Amino acid sequence: MTTTPEGLPVAVIGAGPAGLAAAAHLTERGLLPLVLEAGPAAASAVREWAHVRLFSTWDELIDPAAEKLLAPTGWTRPDAATYPSGGDWAEQYLQPLADALGDRVRLGARVTGVSRTGRDRIVDADRERQPFVVHIAHADGREERVFARAVIDASGTWSTPSPAGASGLPALGEEAAADRITYRVPDLQDPAVRARYAGRRTAVIGSGASAFTALASLAGLATADDGAGTKGVWVLRRGISGSTFGGGSADQLPARGALGLAAKAAVDEGHADAVTGFRTEAIERDTDGRLVLVGEDGRRLDPVDEVIVLTGLRPDLGFLGELRLGLDDRLQAPTGLAPLIDPNQHSCGTVYPHGHRELSHPEAGIYLVGMKSYGRAPTFLAMTGYEQVRSVAAALAGDLEAADRVELTLPETGVCGGAGLFDAPDAAKTDAGGCCATPEPALVQLGVGKPVTAESADESPAGGCCGS
Repeated sequence: MTTTPEGLPVAVIGAGPAGLAAAAHLTERGLLPLVLEAGPAAASAVREWAHVRLFSTWDELIDPAAEKLLAPTGWTRPDAATYPSGGDWAEQYLQPLADALGDRVRLGARVTGVSRTGRDRIVDADRERQPFVVHIAHADGREERVFARAVIDASGTWSTPSPAGASGLPALGEEAAADRITYRVPDLQDPAVRARYAGRRTAVIGSGASAFTALASLAGLATADDGAGTKGVWVLRRGISGSTFGGGSADQLPARGALGLAAKAAVDEGHADAVTGFRTEAIERDTDGRLVLVGEDGRRLDPVDEVIVLTGLRPDLGFLGELRLGLDDRLQAPTGLAPLIDPNQHSCGTVYPHGHRELSHPEAGIYLVGMKSYGRAPTFLAMTGYEQVRSVAAALAGDLEAADRVELTLPETGVCGGAGLFDAPDAAKTDAGGCCATPEPALVQLGVGKPVTAESADESPAGGCCGS
């Protein structure tokens, strides 16, 4: 059995955007990556939201080291100024990148545990000299263990969506109502999915880009020939202010700002009703089998046919239980990174530059990168993940000068809040300033005023909540 880390690969968990970029940077540095992907194909999670268009352009979605790796293969770079869908991202970039990495990417390989060889989390003796041991469950039922000099966990948060319950736990009755609840933005171009929502009343719980996307999609269905009677009910835990719909034209990612405007149009034009200050405590069925949302304050909403829960994502930390992680007790993000992204402190997605030092843990050699590094914090961008893995790969190669160098400037976001202070129903009255490019929030009168045009709403990309 191998007992020293020299010559071993760096295990990368997840063949998504951050994981494949990490493999490209490791390869560029002369290190050997081993990418372990639980799904049957590269970017399996991204493929699950293939119908959603990102609010980042191709220029912001391609990692520089990955592009160098792709160049000799004859790969054609997509038009830098266009907005891909998740499916485009997977097929035109992520799959070719996985192909270029060849047998360094293993599919159907789900990581079930990571530890130090011969050391559980209690044992100190000679700990850091032992390689990591990674336990894998293969799709065909086989079990395997591999050894690694370091581990980069880029498994994301897609598989663990947050529940409807405002306490962070499932609402009473939520699991029993699973047949009428989804935790994803529905693909309304799929005939079977479209039939599920057409002419129905659907509650959308959440206040971020995914909720905007769902509201805009339902509004589009409501105006279609086969969607008469389609109605959305937008359920927010906080109030509505001028910043609720994002930065609009002030957002430095224009498509992200347009997405918020499309959601506002859905409400202004009567395709969705907004219910504010509502914290879901229970989900009950009425005598017709429809669902009734019950709030912590006792309010009961009119019955709905379907519920779309888009309250965020959270990291799966179970398979890392034998490692000594340093995680913020609120966000479940690395302690060095958490203060920079904490929505209790930052009203927008602007992030101070960060790399391997902010991503480090008491257990040397383990890094959480990509969406998983943010824990429960919102508004992650792919370019953030690319900068993270560039820094981590440089650190693992011993080039601390490059690892500490900052090579990232993020655009400001108008998609504010998502937790903490911004959950307060009266946040509209107290949230002033912050990092947003929008003016001080003002109450919005819904249903009046000039909505965005149908043309501008049609042109708005559906927001990329997953790694965009």
